[in-house]
Amino acid sequence: MKIDVLVAEIGSTTTVVNAFHNLESENPVFLGQGQGVTSVEEGDVTLGLQEAMEDLRMKLALEEITYDRFLATSSAAGGLRMTVHGLVHDMTVKASREAALGAGAIIRLVTSGRLKKSDLRKIMEINPNIIMIAGGLDHGERDTALYNAEKILEMGLTVPVIYAGNIDNRDDIEEIFDGYQGKLYVTDNVYPQVDVLQVEPARKIIQEVFEENIIHAKGMEKVHELVNGRILPTPGAVMESAKVLKEVLGDLMIIDVGGATTDVHSVTRGSEEISRILLSPEPEAKRTVEGDLGVYVNRKNLILRIGEEKICQELKIPGIDLHGLKPIPETSLEKEIIKRLTREAVFASVERHAGTVRNLYGESSGRKTVAEGKDLTEVKYIIGTGGALTRLENMDEILSDIHLQGRGQKLYPKKEAEVLLDTDYLLASLGVLSLQYKEAALKLMLKSLRIEGKGGGADVSVH
Repeated sequence: MKIDVLVAEIGSTTTVVNAFHNLESENPVFLGQGQGVTSVEEGDVTLGLQEAMEDLRMKLALEEITYDRFLATSSAAGGLRMTVHGLVHDMTVKASREAALGAGAIIRLVTSGRLKKSDLRKIMEINPNIIMIAGGLDHGERDTALYNAEKILEMGLTVPVIYAGNIDNRDDIEEIFDGYQGKLYVTDNVYPQVDVLQVEPARKIIQEVFEENIIHAKGMEKVHELVNGRILPTPGAVMESAKVLKEVLGDLMIIDVGGATTDVHSVTRGSEEISRILLSPEPEAKRTVEGDLGVYVNRKNLILRIGEEKICQELKIPGIDLHGLKPIPETSLEKEIIKRLTREAVFASVERHAGTVRNLYGESSGRKTVAEGKDLTEVKYIIGTGGALTRLENMDEILSDIHLQGRGQKLYPKKEAEVLLDTDYLLASLGVLSLQYKEAALKLMLKSLRIEGKGGGADVSVH
């Protein structure tokens, strides 16, 4: 049997390989999934990939695995280190962050206004994989972005630079970087008008740069030899799934708890009521990445957040052996510990992702109610993915309790939001698949969520 498409998801702790067949038919099939331990530390991620491939071969009872196409997603390199330099923090810099966080980049430095000597020193210390220059509404302020471009050029770096600011500066930017040893990308302004975010063009470029740079992860060059299609950043692939699902299910959010990070993706415009009092615009499709909330690589951070004594009291255990915890939990005690850490990761990441309502008081105007951040009150579905949420029992209970955490003025999903689990653990792989097989990918997403045929009462076809 020759499989249509294999998709590998190479994460920070685990690697899975998913097999899909009959993708051009009315009934696409998910054949099965193999799993291995990601082997970044051994200097060759293909070791974990081979382990997952062998696990898949055994589950499918095949003598060997043959396939037409091999695609992949990866977060094994930890994401691109990115610095962002704009004009006004609440405008262009924020928009740049939104583009980066949706495309597999980790923001290490954000500056606003003209770059200072201390900023330039920090950039050198960070040694970024990519730099974004923004600033100025279209046909507005020009000088800051041009000044910053010249200062960055003087640093002698060779990393890719994205210019996503005032369109009036494009010719000048290209002239400044003429002869630059790195690569310059000029794209649409991320903040072209007041209260207008335009992050998708920049986000696509960051994904391209990710694909070009992911090869620098330990052993990833060997994966490139296997893959005959795209390698997408895993968070970008999950965002693709979120946008496809939004077309048929309506407003939703996806929480992806991983070994190194917890990512929250939301696709919703929010309520009309909140949009009227929003201080600054939010993108419809938003992602936040919490690099301190992973349940394996960053397990110590989560234990410190909760308190080891509190965990031991709750689980009735004498202590926690940090070094004894495995990437894939095996014993019932290990699973209970990971469940508790997952609960903390979910609640903390949603709190950071969600917006809030607060009151401002002025001498002349009195009290004024304003909103800041992402409004999740219109979310109809809360979807859980990632190994921790999909491989342990009763994890839907954690997601069902999210609304209870949204006390006070937080803009959390309402109690009525329905909880779904990515039961087959496929959303990242199907996000990649959706770029070429959108109809098939959607059907497989709905199957994994155990809502086949559901699409808000409508046909599940997408356009």
